[in-house]
Amino acid sequence: ITWQIVEGQISSESKKHLGTFKEMQKSSPLLLHANYKILAGTLPQEKKLLTVGISSVQHPQESYLLGTLQSLFQASSGPELNYVLVLVHLLNPDPEWLGQTVANISGLFQPHIEAQKLLVIHGLFNGSSLPGEVNNVNHSSSWKAHYSRQKTDYALLMNFARNLSDYFLMIGDNVCCTPKFVSTIYWTLKAWKEIPWMILEFSSLSFSGKVFHTSDLSRLTSFFLLFQSTPTDLLFSNFSFLLGQRAAFSFAPYLFHSQENVFTPDNTCHQEEEDEPENPPAQIYTDMMVRGFHPPEHAYFLNENYFQTYFLAPGNVYTVIFDQPCKVSRVQVLTGIGKRGMYRLEHGQVELGYEPIQGKKGCTQYTLLGPLVKGKLDQKLHYEEDFVEEVRCVQLLVTAFQESKLLITQIKIWIKSEEESFWLLL
Repeated sequence: ITWQIVEGQISSESKKHLGTFKEMQKSSPLLLHANYKILAGTLPQEKKLLTVGISSVQHPQESYLLGTLQSLFQASSGPELNYVLVLVHLLNPDPEWLGQTVANISGLFQPHIEAQKLLVIHGLFNGSSLPGEVNNVNHSSSWKAHYSRQKTDYALLMNFARNLSDYFLMIGDNVCCTPKFVSTIYWTLKAWKEIPWMILEFSSLSFSGKVFHTSDLSRLTSFFLLFQSTPTDLLFSNFSFLLGQRAAFSFAPYLFHSQENVFTPDNTCHQEEEDEPENPPAQIYTDMMVRGFHPPEHAYFLNENYFQTYFLAPGNVYTVIFDQPCKVSRVQVLTGIGKRGMYRLEHGQVELGYEPIQGKKGCTQYTLLGPLVKGKLDQKLHYEEDFVEEVRCVQLLVTAFQESKLLITQIKIWIKSEEESFWLLL
């Protein structure tokens, strides 16, 4: 109920502020009067692919920042780090805390600082130069003050990162990173390069694991500063909705997890346990050629069987048509075999269908779930009850010619049960 009330408030405020928001994009950035001090490191001479942005505050008890940085660098190889700049924004203005924190970071990560892969900054606003609600928040309300400070801190971080890289990844100061997360994000960005998107999500945490185009950071900071008293995490989906992304693109398995109670004895990031796929009763349709003793249905069986085909053309489809409408919570499509992905589909995408065609050959209406990344797709869906139609089809669409053999090894479907509380970010 609280979530719906806040959503209503955002919708109401959006109508009031949308004109102002558009004007902000035409005028000078709101944060021209922000002052920054570099506490450790130097700005890299070359633009990176990805900036990993971390805002860190002084915690009353234990700080997880050093553990987060250690996990980040341990999970990344040397070649991966060549594409990345880690940007840490320290928020507390207390000189003693700043000095001690910078000393701790420098002592542990000096090689990364010297290699221009780690930069530590401190940012502040200069006076009351920001318009709107920034200077008008009723700070007698502690939660409004918290949200106001939180969004201001994130705005300062993103504003500094605008020209450092092509993409910006936000993570918290209390997370652990799964190995090779940089490579996973790299290949995902490459696959999504020609598809419009605002936010790609690689974590279930409120702030961590969200990737943006740096070209959108100015608009995002403006949006943050318009809604100072609104919960920060609710603004992300509304921002992407205002700019045309009507669905949450959430990738599985997640790459970032909370540090609390997730470290194993060997100090690696513990993977969350996943439910088993269910694959509800369905009919399979394909216009792909059948080869050997591996019919299309084999890819939908939850075993070692697979579907084998060849000579693919743009427009070829492999479609799963559910016998009954389903609330799908996750879709995984795997093609190819082995670590190198031999016989995988090089160019394809997965779509969700909602209106079945008579004769059970597919659906009349499809929406994009996402492209295959190195022959695979693994994405989660988020539902709010009675908000969208239930899924009737899951379709793999070929988008380019491929003469070599193709193995569709597995189609896995997870279904939301009626007992689950599961929100749709659509």
